Amino acid sequence: MKKVLSILALSVIAMTASADQLITKSKFFDNWSIGLEGGAVAPTTHHAVFKDARGTVGLNVTKMITPSFGLQVEGQVYFNTFCSATPKALRNPAIVDASNVSLNGIFNFMNIFGGYQGQPRCFEIEGVVGAGWGHYYSTSSYEEATGRSAFNFMTSKFGLNFNFNLGQSKAWTIGIKPAIVYGLSVGSSQSFESYNINRSNLEVLAGLTYHFKNSNGTHSFVYGRGYDQAEVDALNAQINDLRGVVADKDARIAADQKTIKDLQNALNDCRNQKPVVQTITETKTNTIPDVLVTFRQGKSVIDASQLPNVERVATYLNSHKNASVVIKGYASPEGSAEINAKIAAARAEAVKSLLIKKYRIAENRVKAEGQGVGDMFSEPDWNRVSICTIGE
Repeated sequence: MKKVLSILALSVIAMTASADQLITKSKFFDNWSIGLEGGAVAPTTHHAVFKDARGTVGLNVTKMITPSFGLQVEGQVYFNTFCSATPKALRNPAIVDASNVSLNGIFNFMNIFGGYQGQPRCFEIEGVVGAGWGHYYSTSSYEEATGRSAFNFMTSKFGLNFNFNLGQSKAWTIGIKPAIVYGLSVGSSQSFESYNINRSNLEVLAGLTYHFKNSNGTHSFVYGRGYDQAEVDALNAQINDLRGVVADKDARIAADQKTIKDLQNALNDCRNQKPVVQTITETKTNTIPDVLVTFRQGKSVIDASQLPNVERVATYLNSHKNASVVIKGYASPEGSAEINAKIAAARAEAVKSLLIKKYRIAENRVKAEGQGVGDMFSEPDWNRVSICTIGE
């Protein structure tokens, strides 16, 4: 029997390892649960009757290592109900006359044979296999009357859990838990007993379990994404490239920091320098830029708006007695070349005449020249102009 159970356990663990290879790695404090249970236990014999059943309550703490396999520590106490066949004088008066603490292996058959679906199913069946340490209690009056003292004994448990997982997050579980619990050694002699149905109890419990929240934000295991070697190599290459980028940026940051430091030092040096006074000598020129006098189309009469330009030339000539002016007249391209030549010459003469007659400039200091059609400006109309160039 024990060999069969060992082979079954090893097979289940192997299937569990292969079925859960893509589950995200969990931390030590992930996938823990605590449960409260209670029910009845009765001898598993042909002469057992319902009135010989006794009550039991227990507490368990479970750590699921994978979605298919977990370990559980379970503690139970059994309430004393007197066997109908026991004489009254030999009955144990203790209210709690036995306890059992066991280490159980939990096997989720739904996940083993059906695969884990990313969260617990609404209904699941678990197998329970465990070994424990029991204790039988007695009182001094009972020991004096019967000669039976308290003793310890080994236990072995085989059972099923029919679980109903509640809510969207599956944080709570209600379970119905039938099991057979064997007593492997009895009496104060602690002699070992093999698996004997006549030294076992049928146990039926109902329990409520709470599954603590995990580091992944859920109350259960979650799937992780599997990567093949090519993807791993590609990701490693990207990581190495990013490390190179980071190294380059670090070098640039170091260079920029050095530049900032140098600029800061240069700024401090500038702040610490004494003021330098520089004397700038302004050299005045005896000439002014060329002065333009514009005309209307086909006209050689100076408009009133252009008089300030002529006066500017006259003022300079009056202030600089050695200066002279050359006036060149131009025409726009409209009309014949002969007419344009005459208009250009008339425009130059008009400026000369105004300088001589109104501003009393000596005639020998003013020279007028007609240049015909002008090409100084891109706009043809702008070429209807007289240009006054002053020289020494």
